[in-house]
Amino acid sequence: MSEQRKTGTKLDPAIWVDEYGDYLYNYAWSRVHSKQLAEDLVQDTFVSALNAMDSFRGESTVRTWMLSILRRKVVDHYRKKSTQNEKTTLSFESPFEDESGTKGHWIMERAPKDWQWQSGYPMRSKEFQSIMESCLSQLPEKWKSVFVLKVMEEIESSEICKEVGCTSSNFWVILHRARLQLRECIEKKWINE
Repeated sequence: MSEQRKTGTKLDPAIWVDEYGDYLYNYAWSRVHSKQLAEDLVQDTFVSALNAMDSFRGESTVRTWMLSILRRKVVDHYRKKSTQNEKTTLSFESPFEDESGTKGHWIMERAPKDWQWQSGYPMRSKEFQSIMESCLSQLPEKWKSVFVLKVMEEIESSEICKEVGCTSSNFWVILHRARLQLRECIEKKWINE
């Protein structure tokens, strides 16, 4: 079936699930790490696409159009999660010195480990992906939202600030802390084992 098969002047929703379902599901799952939530987001995407069929101008492929709808759904999910009351009970400790002469320097025991010795391409490793998912799930929702939207979705910082309701300086603090927490968690679960 062709990417942009249309019936008359209308798109053909009868082929959407077969042609785009797996692609959209894989994209959603890689962002939310939940089978049920990924399925719900894809279903919501199809419903939104059905409701917006008349606004499809054909300037992109149907798949690209649906992916943009799904991306918005993912952003909305994280925006809603980030505004819920969060309990910050982290075992996270700053890896930096607080003493005046060494302030801002790594505490030697907490300095980043050498990841080079691990398998050739850790980002492709299923083990690494599993650990990354586990570590992401341990972040406070706002931290997770900011990290996923910035690093995985590559959304502009100013837009993320609007979505999660934080200032620019708070955004960078959250992103920094999320990265440090993820590094610490990954090193404990993956490198140090």
